[in-house]
Amino acid sequence: MTIRCLRREDQESIKNILAATEMFSAEEIEIAVELIQIYLDDPKQKDYELFTSIDENNRVLGYVCVGPTPATIGTYDLYWIAVEPMLHSKGVGTALLSFVEQRLKEHGGKLLIAETSSMQKYKNTRAFYERKGFVQLARIPEYYKPGDDLVIYGKYLTTT
Repeated sequence: MTIRCLRREDQESIKNILAATEMFSAEEIEIAVELIQIYLDDPKQKDYELFTSIDENNRVLGYVCVGPTPATIGTYDLYWIAVEPMLHSKGVGTALLSFVEQRLKEHGGKLLIAETSSMQKYKNTRAFYERKGFVQLARIPEYYKPGDDLVIYGKYLTTT
Protein backbone atom coordinates (compact mmCIF):
# COMPACT_ATOMS: atom_id res chain seq x y z
CA MET A 1 0.00 0.00 0.00
CA THR A 2 1.21 3.47 -0.93
CA ILE A 3 -0.08 6.84 0.18
CA ARG A 4 0.30 9.71 -2.25
CA CYS A 5 -1.26 13.05 -3.12
CA LEU A 6 -4.70 12.68 -4.65
CA ARG A 7 -4.77 12.72 -8.45
CA ARG A 8 -7.51 13.63 -10.87
CA GLU A 9 -7.98 10.00 -11.90
CA ASP A 10 -8.82 9.10 -8.26
CA GLN A 11 -12.05 11.15 -8.21
CA GLU A 12 -14.50 8.52 -9.42
CA SER A 13 -13.07 5.83 -7.15
CA ILE A 14 -13.34 8.11 -4.13
CA LYS A 15 -16.92 9.01 -4.98
CA ASN A 16 -17.71 5.29 -5.27
CA ILE A 17 -16.04 4.57 -1.92
CA LEU A 18 -18.04 7.34 -0.22
CA ALA A 19 -21.27 5.92 -1.62
CA ALA A 20 -20.33 2.31 -0.82
CA THR A 21 -19.73 3.07 2.85
CA GLU A 22 -23.43 3.98 3.17
CA MET A 23 -22.37 6.52 5.79
CA PHE A 24 -22.78 9.70 3.77
CA SER A 25 -25.82 11.38 2.28
CA ALA A 26 -25.88 12.48 -1.36
CA GLU A 27 -25.37 16.05 -0.14
CA GLU A 28 -22.32 15.06 1.92
CA ILE A 29 -20.82 13.20 -1.03
CA GLU A 30 -21.40 16.29 -3.16
CA ILE A 31 -19.47 18.37 -0.61
CA ALA A 32 -16.59 15.86 -0.60
CA VAL A 33 -16.45 15.99 -4.41
CA GLU A 34 -16.49 19.78 -4.27
CA LEU A 35 -13.45 19.77 -1.96
CA ILE A 36 -11.68 17.36 -4.32
CA GLN A 37 -12.38 19.76 -7.21
CA ILE A 38 -11.03 22.73 -5.24
CA TYR A 39 -7.87 20.77 -4.42
CA LEU A 40 -7.34 19.64 -8.02
CA ASP A 41 -8.31 22.87 -9.77
CA ASP A 42 -6.40 25.34 -7.61
CA PRO A 43 -2.88 24.14 -6.82
CA LYS A 44 -2.22 27.41 -4.94
CA GLN A 45 -5.04 26.91 -2.41
CA LYS A 46 -3.89 26.12 1.11
CA ASP A 47 -7.20 25.07 2.70
CA TYR A 48 -7.17 21.36 1.88
CA GLU A 49 -4.66 18.56 1.46
CA LEU A 50 -5.91 15.27 0.06
CA PHE A 51 -4.11 11.95 0.02
CA THR A 52 -5.03 8.62 -1.49
CA SER A 53 -4.09 5.13 -0.42
CA ILE A 54 -3.50 2.85 -3.40
CA ASP A 55 -2.52 -0.76 -3.91
CA GLU A 56 0.17 -2.13 -6.24
CA ASN A 57 -2.29 -1.91 -9.17
CA ASN A 58 -3.06 1.79 -8.47
CA ARG A 59 -6.50 0.87 -7.18
CA VAL A 60 -7.80 3.46 -4.70
CA LEU A 61 -8.31 1.92 -1.26
CA GLY A 62 -9.23 5.07 0.65
CA TYR A 63 -8.57 8.75 1.04
CA VAL A 64 -8.20 11.50 3.58
CA CYS A 65 -8.81 15.25 3.44
CA VAL A 66 -7.29 17.56 6.04
CA GLY A 67 -6.68 21.27 6.34
CA PRO A 68 -5.63 24.01 8.72
CA THR A 69 -8.38 25.41 10.91
CA PRO A 70 -8.80 29.10 10.04
CA ALA A 71 -7.60 31.63 12.63
CA THR A 72 -5.61 29.05 14.63
CA ILE A 73 -1.95 28.18 14.96
CA GLY A 74 -1.21 24.48 14.57
CA THR A 75 -4.80 23.23 14.62
CA TYR A 76 -6.08 21.14 11.71
CA ASP A 77 -9.44 19.69 10.74
CA LEU A 78 -9.81 16.12 9.57
CA TYR A 79 -12.54 16.76 7.01
CA TRP A 80 -12.86 13.32 5.44
CA ILE A 81 -11.43 9.86 5.86
CA ALA A 82 -13.04 7.00 3.99
CA VAL A 83 -11.97 3.47 3.10
CA GLU A 84 -13.37 0.89 0.72
CA PRO A 85 -15.87 -0.99 2.94
CA MET A 86 -14.45 -4.46 2.26
CA LEU A 87 -11.11 -3.17 3.55
CA HIS A 88 -12.41 -1.88 6.88
CA SER A 89 -10.29 -3.17 9.79
CA LYS A 90 -7.43 -3.99 7.39
CA GLY A 91 -5.22 -1.03 8.36
CA VAL A 92 -5.98 1.34 5.47
CA GLY A 93 -7.67 3.98 7.64
CA THR A 94 -4.94 3.64 10.26
CA ALA A 95 -2.25 4.11 7.62
CA LEU A 96 -3.98 7.20 6.18
CA LEU A 97 -4.43 8.74 9.63
CA SER A 98 -0.83 7.97 10.68
CA PHE A 99 0.43 9.50 7.44
CA VAL A 100 -1.56 12.69 8.03
CA GLU A 101 -0.51 12.94 11.68
CA GLN A 102 3.17 12.62 10.76
CA ARG A 103 2.83 15.17 7.97
CA LEU A 104 1.09 17.64 10.27
CA LYS A 105 3.77 17.21 12.95
CA GLU A 106 6.42 17.98 10.33
CA HIS A 107 4.53 21.18 9.47
CA GLY A 108 4.05 22.37 13.05
CA GLY A 109 0.66 20.76 13.63
CA LYS A 110 -0.35 20.58 17.28
CA LEU A 111 -3.99 19.47 17.32
CA LEU A 112 -6.12 17.43 14.91
CA ILE A 113 -9.90 17.81 15.20
CA ALA A 114 -12.42 15.27 13.90
CA GLU A 115 -16.16 15.90 13.97
CA THR A 116 -18.76 13.18 13.67
CA SER A 117 -22.33 12.30 14.48
CA SER A 118 -23.75 10.67 17.59
CA MET A 119 -26.04 8.46 15.50
CA GLN A 120 -25.71 4.70 15.99
CA LYS A 121 -24.41 4.15 12.46
CA TYR A 122 -21.33 6.24 13.40
CA LYS A 123 -20.51 4.03 16.39
CA ASN A 124 -17.59 2.40 14.55
CA THR A 125 -16.31 5.80 13.42
CA ARG A 126 -16.25 7.06 16.99
CA ALA A 127 -14.57 3.85 18.15
CA PHE A 128 -11.93 4.24 15.42
CA TYR A 129 -11.05 7.74 16.62
CA GLU A 130 -10.89 6.60 20.23
CA ARG A 131 -8.62 3.65 19.34
CA LYS A 132 -6.33 6.07 17.53
CA GLY A 133 -5.88 8.28 20.58
CA PHE A 134 -8.54 10.91 19.99
CA VAL A 135 -10.55 12.10 22.97
CA GLN A 136 -14.02 13.56 22.97
CA LEU A 137 -13.59 17.30 23.53
CA ALA A 138 -17.18 18.42 23.09
CA ARG A 139 -20.68 17.28 22.28
CA ILE A 140 -23.36 19.62 21.01
CA PRO A 141 -26.85 18.13 21.43
CA GLU A 142 -29.28 18.23 18.52
CA TYR A 143 -26.64 19.85 16.28
CA TYR A 144 -27.45 18.08 13.03
CA LYS A 145 -31.09 17.36 13.77
CA PRO A 146 -33.21 16.18 16.70
CA GLY A 147 -31.48 13.19 18.26
CA ASP A 148 -28.26 13.71 16.31
CA ASP A 149 -25.50 15.39 18.29
CA LEU A 150 -22.21 16.73 16.97
CA VAL A 151 -19.33 14.87 18.64
CA ILE A 152 -15.99 16.66 18.44
CA TYR A 153 -12.82 14.63 18.92
CA GLY A 154 -9.30 15.93 19.20
CA LYS A 155 -5.84 14.47 19.23
CA TYR A 156 -2.84 16.47 20.40
CA LEU A 157 0.07 15.72 18.10
CA THR A 158 2.76 17.07 20.41
CA THR A 159 3.35 16.76 24.11
CA THR A 160 4.47 20.37 24.59
